[in-house]
Amino acid sequence: MISIDLIGIGTGNPDHLTRAAVKAMNDADLILLPRKGDAKSDLIDLRRAICAELLTQAVKIVEFDMPRRADRTDYVGAVLDWHDAIAALWMEQVARHLPEGGRLALLVWGDPSLYDSSLRIAGRLPGAKVRVIPGITSVQALTAAHGICLNDLADPVLITTGRRLSERGWPGCADSLVVMLDGHCAFQTLPPEGLDIWWGAYLGLPQERLARGPLAMRGAEIASCRAALRQEHGWIMDIYLLRRRKTVRRP
Repeated sequence: MISIDLIGIGTGNPDHLTRAAVKAMNDADLILLPRKGDAKSDLIDLRRAICAELLTQAVKIVEFDMPRRADRTDYVGAVLDWHDAIAALWMEQVARHLPEGGRLALLVWGDPSLYDSSLRIAGRLPGAKVRVIPGITSVQALTAAHGICLNDLADPVLITTGRRLSERGWPGCADSLVVMLDGHCAFQTLPPEGLDIWWGAYLGLPQERLARGPLAMRGAEIASCRAALRQEHGWIMDIYLLRRRKTVRRP
C-alpha cells in the first residue's frame, strides 16, 4: 500500500513548517520534488533548502519534471488533463522507487486545502491512503505581514481568484475579498473608488514586497511593481486583500 502525505510548507520559508510537517518529512520513504523549468528554478531550490535544513533521517529524494498545462480556451478541461498527467508521473515514480509500497511525501505550497490541487491529483492514485498536514496559507502570511485582521468586525470574507474577479466582477455577498492566482492584476478591472488594497508578493521570503492603500492610488503602482518583479525573478507568487471602505458607527 502507498500512503501519501501532502505537507503544507507555507510560502517556502522553513520557519513556516509545523512540527507535524517536519515529522512527516522525516517519516517518509520518498519525497518527490517537482521541477518547473529554469525560469522557476527558485521554486525547487526552496524545496531543496527545506529538505536540507529539516531532514534528519535518510529519506530518498527524487526530482521530476512537471508537465505544462495546455493553454486552451476550455480552462477546466485543460486543468483536468494536466492533473491526469501529473498523477501518471506520480504513479510512475512510485512504481520505480516504492515497488513494495511505503510512504510518499509531497511538499505543497501554502496549505493543500486552499487553491491547490494536490488532493485532487492524489485521489487519482488507486488504493492510496492520503493524509494532509496543514500549513500556513498565503492568506495568513499576507495579513501577518501587513499586521491587519482578515475580516471587518462581524463581516464575512470571500476568497476568490483573479480569473473569477475579471469575469464576474465584485460579488455581492462580501465587502472583503482575498484574491489568489491572479496573473493579470484583475483589480484593474474594478472601479477603484472606495476600495483599499493590501498586496504582498514572495511572502515570508527575503525578496518579500508589500504595498497597501487606496486602490485608486496604489493599483497602477502595484501592477508595475508586479511586472518588474516577475521579469527579475522569472516567477511570482502574490496575493491581495480588497476591502470596501466604510465608516463604522457605534450603536
